[in-house]
Amino acid sequence: MIKNVTDKNFKKETDTGVTLVDFWATWCPPCKMQSPIIEQLDAEMKGKVNFRKLDVDQNQQTAGEYGIMSIPTLLVKKDGQVVDKLVGLHMKDQLKTVLAQYTD
Repeated sequence: MIKNVTDKNFKKETDTGVTLVDFWATWCPPCKMQSPIIEQLDAEMKGKVNFRKLDVDQNQQTAGEYGIMSIPTLLVKKDGQVVDKLVGLHMKDQLKTVLAQYTD
């Protein structure tokens, strides 16, 4: 199960290792399509990548801080630093290719 993060615990939850954060909202159809793809990756990449979700409606401070203008947006962080930003719906193979750059 992918852990939800908030404005309060975002930095703590994303400051070590490789983390993919899914910025989403309940009313967003592409976000609903992205979610099962990320859940599959979470199961396949356990131990290599941390997967987190952040609801932009509930956590506007963090969304603003990272310049999230469209959703879904996927941020890849490595040891607390943003190393990649993907906007829009992405398929599993695309995400695996991106994440492999930071996990190998």
